[in-house]
Amino acid sequence: MAHFMIQCAIGIALAPIDIIARDLQTEDAGEQSWFISSYALTVGTFILISGRAGDILGHKRVFIFGFAYLGFWSALAGFAAFPRSQIFFDVCRSMQGVGSAILMPNALALLGRSYPPGPRKNIIFSIFGASAPFGAATGNIFGSIFGQLLWWPWGFWAYAIAAFGLAIFSLIIIPKPLSAMPPHRPSFDWTGSLLGVMSLVLINVAFNNGPLYGWDQPHVYFILIIGLLLLVGFVYVELRAINPLLPKSALNSTTLWILGCVALGWGAFGVWVFYTFRFLEVVRQQTPLLVSAEFVPVIVAAVLASGVTGYMLSHTPVSFVMLCAMAGFFLGIALVGTMPIHQTYWGQAFFGILVMPIGMDMSFPASTVILSNSMPGEHQGLAAALVTTVINYSVSITLGIAALVEVQVAKPGGRLEDIADAMHSAYYVGIAFGAAAVVLAGVFFVRTYLKEGWKVMAH
Repeated sequence: MAHFMIQCAIGIALAPIDIIARDLQTEDAGEQSWFISSYALTVGTFILISGRAGDILGHKRVFIFGFAYLGFWSALAGFAAFPRSQIFFDVCRSMQGVGSAILMPNALALLGRSYPPGPRKNIIFSIFGASAPFGAATGNIFGSIFGQLLWWPWGFWAYAIAAFGLAIFSLIIIPKPLSAMPPHRPSFDWTGSLLGVMSLVLINVAFNNGPLYGWDQPHVYFILIIGLLLLVGFVYVELRAINPLLPKSALNSTTLWILGCVALGWGAFGVWVFYTFRFLEVVRQQTPLLVSAEFVPVIVAAVLASGVTGYMLSHTPVSFVMLCAMAGFFLGIALVGTMPIHQTYWGQAFFGILVMPIGMDMSFPASTVILSNSMPGEHQGLAAALVTTVINYSVSITLGIAALVEVQVAKPGGRLEDIADAMHSAYYVGIAFGAAAVVLAGVFFVRTYLKEGWKVMAH
């Protein structure tokens, strides 16, 4: 349910995004992208810290706290409707992201500790990955129902109730041995954590504020420069830390190749999910509920992709699985990114929505299983955190780049054709990321095949 709830939190804001934007008096596309980017930013930024916190304090304790924290800020997000403050809403969304960041690595760590390497573990991680489209579709549907038929804050309040309920349920059902404090707890790298969080936040804020204020504004590139300097400081501290937040041993060549593929592929996904909803609602003028219904096929595709992934992880090289995943990302966004204004849903939108779960459900379990199996139990939180950090941070950064392109191409006047052209330009950013992901995964597959042949990794 953790992965389900994390993705559901995106849907409850994404599907009724135009309704929320009107209520909060937010018209600019760059400002609307913050409804999603603020959430993805903090998910990606705080995951490494949350994983290490679970390694130190116990994964069950931190996991339960994550649900409670997520529920609290979800409830507050609904109250943004009263002051009609976009800033207050964005802050609450970012704090929701912190709650999800607490949940994700500790949920994966609990699974990693519960199942030894083998086919059963592969299946469990595949199911965990497949729960993401279920959560996203559910969030879309309920966000649309509350936003279109009732009042959008009720979507966040209902979500908060569910999060509090899952916190209580987790306290009861998760076995006590998994709540035991680690016998040899590592120290917490406070300096590295502070530098890492500050650098990632500032870099991301710069990329997402660029479309709003323009890159020629001093405060935008000043924030970027400070973020890059802090990132250099983070690397310096981590290389000399006794218990670094990110051990050097975790960053071998294979890990870097895979995380590179994940960053590019999921960057394309971020553009796909945000702009497909906006294109269908704004350009084709469909209701949020209808668009959410059109996204329901991702559930069927996710089930099929999850089953295929579980089989492939045990019978094909993981480099081949990653290549198939990146091809899914590219095909999914290429199909929807070239849609004309007037076309039936069954033309390109349906197939683009049907294909994208291949990338989602193949890339996530493949990369997570590799890192989980390559690290000892005390670093399971870190192993799980690496993949999710790259996924969410790349989504947020790529949305900022796509929004910048859209704003630069957009023409005043609000003609439907001009709006569609601007969105297509943003789509091309995602298509470029997807194509680069396929190329990178293809090179990695050929490199691995020439070195090892058709070797199936032991999971």
